[in-house]
Amino acid sequence: QVQLVESGGGLVQAGGSLRLSCTTSGSIDKINAMGWYRQAPGKERELVATITNGGRTNYADSVKGRFTISIEDAENTGYLQMNSLKPEDTAVYYCNLNWNSDYEVTFNSWGQGTQVTVSS
Repeated sequence: QVQLVESGGGLVQAGGSLRLSCTTSGSIDKINAMGWYRQAPGKERELVATITNGGRTNYADSVKGRFTISIEDAENTGYLQMNSLKPEDTAVYYCNLNWNSDYEVTFNSWGQGTQVTVSS
């Protein structure tokens, strides 16, 4: 059973920074890709950023130049560095992991989310 746990959320003033972490536990043979998504009240969940095991990244236009996604391969831990935060970044942030088991079966897992609140 693979579990994802997000941490690092909190309350920050506009212009501030936060670093989210996505810690994995369980038997993961290979991470194919990791992504961060967010969901604001009354809105649908949206993509924030993704990274493949080859290091290719993709960002939502709204966060380009402010957010950076990364993976620590040795620890199977992902990060989302968020700078120059804006009130519209306020949301619950979710980690998503696409991974292979020892038997090369592909799974997709979600964390429980961490709240990010940016005050103006």
